[in-house]
Amino acid sequence: MAESVRPAGTAKPPLAATLRRIERNAGALASSAVARMDETLPWFRALPADQRSWVMLVAQAGVRSLVEWLRSGGAVATTQEISDEVFAAAPRALARSITLTQAVQLIKVTIDVAESEVGELAAAGEEEALLQAILKFSREIAFSAARVYARAAESRGAWDARLQAMLVDALLRGDSSDVLASRAAALGWADAPPVAVVVGRSPGGEITSVLHAVYRAARRARLEVIGGVHGDRLVVVMGGVTDPAASATALASSFGEGPVVVGPAVPSLDQATESARAALAGFRAAGAWPGVPNPVAADDLLPERTLAGDMAARRMLRHDVYGALHRAGGGLLDTLDAFFAAGGVLESAARELYVHPNTVRYRLKRVAEVTGLSPLDGRDAFALRLAMTIGRLDPAT
Repeated sequence: MAESVRPAGTAKPPLAATLRRIERNAGALASSAVARMDETLPWFRALPADQRSWVMLVAQAGVRSLVEWLRSGGAVATTQEISDEVFAAAPRALARSITLTQAVQLIKVTIDVAESEVGELAAAGEEEALLQAILKFSREIAFSAARVYARAAESRGAWDARLQAMLVDALLRGDSSDVLASRAAALGWADAPPVAVVVGRSPGGEITSVLHAVYRAARRARLEVIGGVHGDRLVVVMGGVTDPAASATALASSFGEGPVVVGPAVPSLDQATESARAALAGFRAAGAWPGVPNPVAADDLLPERTLAGDMAARRMLRHDVYGALHRAGGGLLDTLDAFFAAGGVLESAARELYVHPNTVRYRLKRVAEVTGLSPLDGRDAFALRLAMTIGRLDPAT
């Protein structure tokens, strides 16, 4: 009787005899790979039992996928699908507990074990073909591992961006210190003092990309940062900033066009609401100062913030400027009145006060020492005059 013809599409797979041998020894091959990992990788020995079991599952899935891949003849169309199945057992767990470098080490050990078993696994005459197939499949597995870790990184990046946005939102709302601390801890925030908040316009685009640019700049400047995008604003919390202005300058390239305003330094994150509110108020008012420096300290914008309705800035001008001059005495307020009325001419102010011009110079110097604002500087003079007006409208100091 004539030999029956094998139907189309059911051709005998390549390495058919070898495939049967691998299927029979699949469990032993996976166990040998895990045993070799235990012998050669100290970090693997230190893993908890549940994580070691995940690796065993992945090793077994790898052997099964190798069989399927060999049965398909290494078809390119199915390579990614089959190799991805290797990590389907515990992709999230592996990505959390084992680094990509360690995953590559595990793959290498498994492939070394498979290569050493080629003589036992391959049918006569198929040794070289099996070895080449294993090497090719190991490449696909390595690419699959990279895909798993890339997806995990993207997922973590998106989650971190949301968590940071929630923390920054809580900071702006003035939530309790416990809320801030718990969310900061989830992000690995070290809370290195002092802390300051920077606000500017977001450059636009995907939020994770915006924050990545901030982190890259922060790493170069060795700063601890948490950032969030709120509408068109980018808000960045900086830790370990002994010089907030210099630190803000290091991050300025991460912001979009427009002013970048840095709030005052505070001792810790749970007090950073004060810095954030000052920076936000300064950002809203900065457009009233033509040629505003970039970045600019929120305290340098006290006049604009006050005129924009910021009560905190109004209180600072009243208490820290007018109140300080009032408490210092020595005719400082009268001297400022005369100096400004005279258009900044020392001699005219001296005649008005019936004192020597050197006395006026001394008192103006004292004003600068008491308030940090020099009457001889046009910008500072603006702040002094506004503070004096506020102080007289509301003399409580």
